[in-house]
Amino acid sequence: MTTRALTDAVAYLNDSSMHEQMVRFATAQLRAGRFPLSSWFPYLGEGSPQFLHYQSLPAILTGVVGLLTGPDTAFRWSLYLLLSLWPISVYHAARAFGARRPAAAASAAMSPFLSSTTGIGYELHAYVWTGFGVWTQLWAMWTLPLAWGWSWRAIRDGRGYLRAVLLTALTAALHFETGYLALSVLLFWPLAAGRPFVVHLRRAGMLLGGSLLAASWVIVPLLAERNWAAINEPLQGTPFVNGYGAHLVTYWLVSGQLLDAGRLPVITVLAAVGLGVAWLSWPSNHDGRAVLVALGASLLLAFGRTTFGPAVDAIPGSGDIFFRRFMMGAQLAALLLAGGGAELLATACARLLEARVRHWSHSLSVAAALVAAVAVLAPAWLEAGAESRHDSAAIAAQRHADATSGAELDRILARITRSGGGRTYAGMPANWGEDFTVGAVPVFKYLESRDVDEVGYTLRTASLMTDPEYYFDERNPSDYRIFGIRYLVLPVGRAPMVRAHLVMRSGPYTLWTVDGVGYIEAGRIVGDISESRRNVGTRSIALLHSDLAGDGEYLAVRWGGDGTAPSRRGVARDRPGTATGTATVSAEHSDLHTGTFSATVHLSRRGVAVLSASYDPGWTALVDGRPAATRMVAPALVGIDVPAGTDHVVFRYRGAGDYPELFLLSGADVVGFAVLDTRRRDRHHDRRPSAARRLRARSSAGTARRARSAPKGPRSFNSRGVA
Repeated sequence: MTTRALTDAVAYLNDSSMHEQMVRFATAQLRAGRFPLSSWFPYLGEGSPQFLHYQSLPAILTGVVGLLTGPDTAFRWSLYLLLSLWPISVYHAARAFGARRPAAAASAAMSPFLSSTTGIGYELHAYVWTGFGVWTQLWAMWTLPLAWGWSWRAIRDGRGYLRAVLLTALTAALHFETGYLALSVLLFWPLAAGRPFVVHLRRAGMLLGGSLLAASWVIVPLLAERNWAAINEPLQGTPFVNGYGAHLVTYWLVSGQLLDAGRLPVITVLAAVGLGVAWLSWPSNHDGRAVLVALGASLLLAFGRTTFGPAVDAIPGSGDIFFRRFMMGAQLAALLLAGGGAELLATACARLLEARVRHWSHSLSVAAALVAAVAVLAPAWLEAGAESRHDSAAIAAQRHADATSGAELDRILARITRSGGGRTYAGMPANWGEDFTVGAVPVFKYLESRDVDEVGYTLRTASLMTDPEYYFDERNPSDYRIFGIRYLVLPVGRAPMVRAHLVMRSGPYTLWTVDGVGYIEAGRIVGDISESRRNVGTRSIALLHSDLAGDGEYLAVRWGGDGTAPSRRGVARDRPGTATGTATVSAEHSDLHTGTFSATVHLSRRGVAVLSASYDPGWTALVDGRPAATRMVAPALVGIDVPAGTDHVVFRYRGAGDYPELFLLSGADVVGFAVLDTRRRDRHHDRRPSAARRLRARSSAGTARRARSAPKGPRSFNSRGVA
């Protein structure tokens, strides 16, 4: 099995396209001296503060490496190395849970061969080119085993708080759902640690509070800005969000579909043996109890809203969680148990052979165990090898397509850049766009690999406009103004659905422009609408089917409302063709990297200038050099009130500014735990006798033993020889 093809330069078929783009953006921002966490990420969903709302630490860390190697190279090698070296993390985690070296090695050896029916857990398919590309989960897949192991050691022994806090906080920052797995076990492990319960509870509380403080630079902005992050509306109510429920998840675990989907349930059987051993030794085996508790906690989270209904609302941030992802915690716990099961079976077989077969030695037992391990894991090895070869072949085919068809499309994208840039539409997953490709990659994903600002690759970010974008109507000219679409990239032979001008043709691709559309539009407010982050998409459907924006008419947004009907005229026009006065926009300029947009706006009456970017409180505005308050314009765009006449307007994004204070808080927390660990080590050292004292004690003990064994001196005997 080899995954080396993952290091090849190629346009991505899955979510890795977004992750690689984030790495490029992070490198560019760092090189320009800007802070990615407070920057505007412009390419998807009409832009968003993506690095704030999404788990962006992997992109930032890889972006730093990208300053030296190039961001794309750094991304590809991070994918390859993290995936290839994961068994190291599993081994050390198993050791932290008290596993002997053979059991830990067995868990590590099995770790690359996990396979689930969903394909999005801790398995090869979740990360490779033909899979899901959940790259940030891969980073946290490395840290979660260590966070679990070292947190348990800290609770059990009262030492090593610093490394436990650092790994738990790092896990939460790298991947949010994995962070829940790292933190949730701290609530239950005091019950598994035995007596004294209060001491173990206090240790777990210290770890939980310390980890949250260490990750506060991620958690606090995320919670503070939560109201401006949309919920994925199309997936609400589905198992992707709510979880698959207790019945189905338990069935998958017992039947082997969680660990060995599509093959003999070897890992499942070994995990069952390990579980049985841990359960039978519950009273005395504290480490086994901890792994069982981690398995139970992960399963409860994976059952999700499907099983527990509204009760899951007690979990902080539950509205933004994809509960099905928690099955990866059950996979990890089962993997740790499987190592113990494998060691038990190997030991039992070795003892039987040594007892029954003459001249059978321990070295023969070791050799037999290795041969048996290869034989047992052979089906999984062959399956993983076949998947790797399939993935490598698909990457090679795509590289050829990138060099041929991709080169044709690149000429069109270069023309867009030379013309000053602008937002581009090339289809969507729900329409013809899925079959409009470069090789196997849809063009709307290929555009992302070239950092083109686009409409169509929907539901990739937490932008407030990502849900309305899902309902974009390509037949409605008004929607092109709402979404600021200036360019169309279409297959040869496909006519635009709206009036557009053909610019060029290159191979099977054509470029069209929609005249008069840019990032900034002007008009007037004619009504309002109530929206919230839970319904901004569905509440926008009627607006997106209307022609209001095409006539320069917009709706103000009453944010946080319950979704009541639009007031005043809304989308139901009372007099078709009502004049809105003259509104023109000229001299538009945009800088996507700094989040700055400007234009000259002429209005014959007081109105509004609208920036086709997702609304966020971080947007600021100037009108003729004077600060102006921003407002939300439906669906969720940025607007400012502009007086009649000709005015120069500037929109500029200024992100959250509390990061220095939060970094200081996190740093102080880490320093505090470092001091605590140092003092505990010193006290432990003081309790131990010094080397000289230990030497004197051993010398005294030896003298006493010799004195007890020495003759007691001369004895006197009577005439019979009796003392």
